[in-house]
Amino acid sequence: MPAPSQATLYRLVTSLARPGELPTGPVRAIPASFDGRAFTPTTALRPGEQVQVDTTRLDVFALFDDGRLARPELTIAIDVATRAILAAVLCPSATKAVDAALLLAEMAVPHPARPTWPGILRMDHAPQLPHQRLATLDERLAGAAARPVVLPETIVVDRGRVFVSRAFTAACESLGISVQPAPPFAPTAKGIVERAFGTINALFCQHLPGYTGSDVTRRGPDTEHDACYSVPQLQDLLDEWLVHYHHRPHEGLRHPMMPRKALTPNQMWAALVAVAGYVPVPLTGHDYLELLPVRWQAITASGIRIHHRTYDADLLAPYRGQASRVTARGGKWEIHHNPHDARQIWVRLPDGHLTEIPWIHRDHVHRPFNDRTWQHIKTHVLHDHHGDSDQHEADLADALDQLMRRVHTGHATTTEQALLARITAIALPPARRPEHDMGQGPDSPAEWDEDDSIDDLDDHPDTEEDGAGLPTPYTGFGLYNAHEEADKW
Repeated sequence: MPAPSQATLYRLVTSLARPGELPTGPVRAIPASFDGRAFTPTTALRPGEQVQVDTTRLDVFALFDDGRLARPELTIAIDVATRAILAAVLCPSATKAVDAALLLAEMAVPHPARPTWPGILRMDHAPQLPHQRLATLDERLAGAAARPVVLPETIVVDRGRVFVSRAFTAACESLGISVQPAPPFAPTAKGIVERAFGTINALFCQHLPGYTGSDVTRRGPDTEHDACYSVPQLQDLLDEWLVHYHHRPHEGLRHPMMPRKALTPNQMWAALVAVAGYVPVPLTGHDYLELLPVRWQAITASGIRIHHRTYDADLLAPYRGQASRVTARGGKWEIHHNPHDARQIWVRLPDGHLTEIPWIHRDHVHRPFNDRTWQHIKTHVLHDHHGDSDQHEADLADALDQLMRRVHTGHATTTEQALLARITAIALPPARRPEHDMGQGPDSPAEWDEDDSIDDLDDHPDTEEDGAGLPTPYTGFGLYNAHEEADKW
């Protein structure tokens, strides 16, 4: 009797190794995760049905504003149906919850084309896209880059602290986006975004000076010396490369009528949007404020106190010492704050609108600062005014102003330069860059709410990186001016 073929042997061994898991009949290889679970390919039939989001370190050294060479952190969102990279943002330090929340807004609005880009990178010059039909629905597409615009329905994230924070989930809820955490220890659950990082490294990063490679064996002999781009410059290069990426055929994209032809993300988006439709999302300045982190505070006779800072305005007079209508929060008031710029907060008054309340010393400190910088100042200014909190706050504001002046004139220490390094980067033309610092937590444990356990992790000084501020909470990505956008609608 002849011996069985090798294929038959493999089928028998597979059946013995995994009894009851494989169907009878011809057996084909099924990829499995490392813990033995079968891999199920992710499918989506319309744009935005499922968007995968993840963060990793870019394999390129960048020159940070404080003179350090380090790898910036890259956060991307990729649409499963079209393989379109809807948003990609480089962060000098660790991505924070507010950065991930504002990333949602970037997915749903058109990306403006840079004036220096060639015409083929503009949507009105891309023959693959139905620009004329879409422009009748959304006039912002007239000057947009040739990239898909998709509002996510479901976002798949890992269980990192940033993506399970209350700030991020609340932002998703405000935009009508459901959050689907991936199963623990299952990297294949969001394999598309994981593979996209490899594509970016292979097609973009390895052609840049300062490329580090995935390990030392793939690294050049003098990578640190070759690195010459800052994080804003890398972001500009990445933005332009992403438009080219959407013109590149993708082997995972096939049309039912042309199964042998690989489509580009732009072509697949054009085909699907013709069936699923396109709905423009006009985000206003108010919408960006709603995406900011929330805390709950009382309005006292002196105003609103947060981290030894007093926020006050005349319009708070009718509400001093009064409880809000939110009984579930013990009568405290809903406060939205920008972790990158602590010079003002926004309180939701009974009319339902968020109203800006300035810091009482905002006119004395003309540059943005975050709570990390404020904590640094608090540790170096002694409180010797015998309980005079107002004078102590004024001294802190003066010390903060002096720190910023020293950094501006080049007389600051290395630590001070690191604290305020990215303040100067705010004025750079490519402002599509979230700076990063969530800062210091509440003044005392007594001020913590029972529901603040997740959000306030982002505010604790022991868990955050150094960073600086943004000029406003809704222009950090530099997509467009939110108030000007509101006037158009």
